[in-house]
Amino acid sequence: MKDFLASSRDSSPGRERSSLSLSAVKSLMLRDKDDKFKPEFGDDENKVVSLIQSLFDPDRSHQKRNMNSCYELVTSSSLPREIHGAPLESFILQISEIIGTFKTLRNMALFWLRIVNELRRLWYEEQYIPGIPFDDVPDLGYCLLYQQLQVINTCLSRKKRRDIATEALDNMIREASRDSETLSSSESNVPSKHLMYARVASGELVLRLGADFQCDGLTMLETGEPVYSPITQEGPLLTEDVIRETEEFVLRTGSVGAGCSQLLSDMQAFKAANPGCLLEDFVRWHSPPDWTNTKQNSDPDDSCYEVESAKGQLSSRMQKEGNLWRELWETSKPVPAYKQAPLFDEDLAVEGILNQLEDTAPSALFEQLFVSLVGLGIVLSESILSSSVELLKLFTECKDYIVATFQNHSWPERIDDLCQVYETIETMLVNPEEVMKIMKQQEEAATTPGEQSKRRFRRLSLYFGRDKQSKRPPPSSKDQKAAEEPMRQSFSNFFDSKSSLFSRKPPRSGSASASPTPSDKPTSSDDRDWTLV
Repeated sequence: MKDFLASSRDSSPGRERSSLSLSAVKSLMLRDKDDKFKPEFGDDENKVVSLIQSLFDPDRSHQKRNMNSCYELVTSSSLPREIHGAPLESFILQISEIIGTFKTLRNMALFWLRIVNELRRLWYEEQYIPGIPFDDVPDLGYCLLYQQLQVINTCLSRKKRRDIATEALDNMIREASRDSETLSSSESNVPSKHLMYARVASGELVLRLGADFQCDGLTMLETGEPVYSPITQEGPLLTEDVIRETEEFVLRTGSVGAGCSQLLSDMQAFKAANPGCLLEDFVRWHSPPDWTNTKQNSDPDDSCYEVESAKGQLSSRMQKEGNLWRELWETSKPVPAYKQAPLFDEDLAVEGILNQLEDTAPSALFEQLFVSLVGLGIVLSESILSSSVELLKLFTECKDYIVATFQNHSWPERIDDLCQVYETIETMLVNPEEVMKIMKQQEEAATTPGEQSKRRFRRLSLYFGRDKQSKRPPPSSKDQKAAEEPMRQSFSNFFDSKSSLFSRKPPRSGSASASPTPSDKPTSSDDRDWTLV
């Protein structure tokens, strides 16, 4: 996005000055000075600031839509997942609606960078992004942008949770140090948490650190003390692009480093929560299939790595010489999870996401916003048209076409068809009587049931599409305004703020053989993809 803005600027003033007169250079200097104080959006700067404040206001950005009795049907729809969009009441939809009000790609890019700067500010100030779950793992069913915003909020929740737990752990250690003789328990900063000790083989009482809950039916083989499940480090937050990169890295290098790091971390946390434990205790808790409860006799001359007890033994793979688990166990130390070096660096992950959002290509961003906004319109339309059996039948055909097209990765090539089908659905909402009339005429003209459905869909698309509209004689400005107003506002009543719909550009005037004018020259790929009205 930054590269696009840089390429869209005028040529360098320094280059211009090298070939200009003194008076021209002076005028350029004055122009540069004025530009430094000129807002990016000109007279609309105050409006943009207001939009940003509204978007990030936790009390207002999560706007309620006029769904009334259809609320349950709309919120339970699986369509956003089917088309890889965004949830209907999410921050992504709010961005889509606001960005759609800008008329130029440059202003859209500038506004997006404002959003990224605000996201960065929220992260530094430890504030959540509104309209995004606070503590969920990335949902791979939704678009990448939504997954990335989920990661940011979840990372913030993890940092806050770690700070609270670390403070509670420090208080517990200080309290145990003051009361080491009496072993009395007193409340710490975390309610209902008391000091817990375990007696080791030497008879000494050792404080349990990072213990979460007692495991039913498990006691340590050497000391007989109950086994406690430790608080372990939370796993990495992986979006679909990170998962793909990780899989490619593992296939290319055969690395299993991440798995070893997690296993070592779990061992350290287990040792801290269960003083005096053995590898067998850890295996029984972490990997029960690798422990056999049946007592078996063994030859005393067997490998020194074979471990037996009166209650069972390790599996054969755990007893092999050079077993990775045993090597890691011997090198691990008792360290609670919140005192370990983090396996997943939240600050590094969020900084990487913010940089990625800042550098994202306009097409990659707008594709996700477009899919999410179309998905919202389809779901809201279904909640209204479901009361009419005939209209619902035609709507289902349109919906199935849109879903199948979006599930095809090359759907941007069929953007014109998508917009035409979407306009058909709009017309079903604005003028259902005329749609019913046309459907009835087509049913009477159809020869077979299969042809009936196919012909009805095609003719409705042509009738309500822009191709047919472009062939009509141009109406007067007054009639045109009256005719277009219902269509443009067909979905705006669902939102508290104005909604903008994506549509393809109108056909160019003039014959193909005529010489092209400057305005008819091909535009860049970004400008050619979509126009917002």
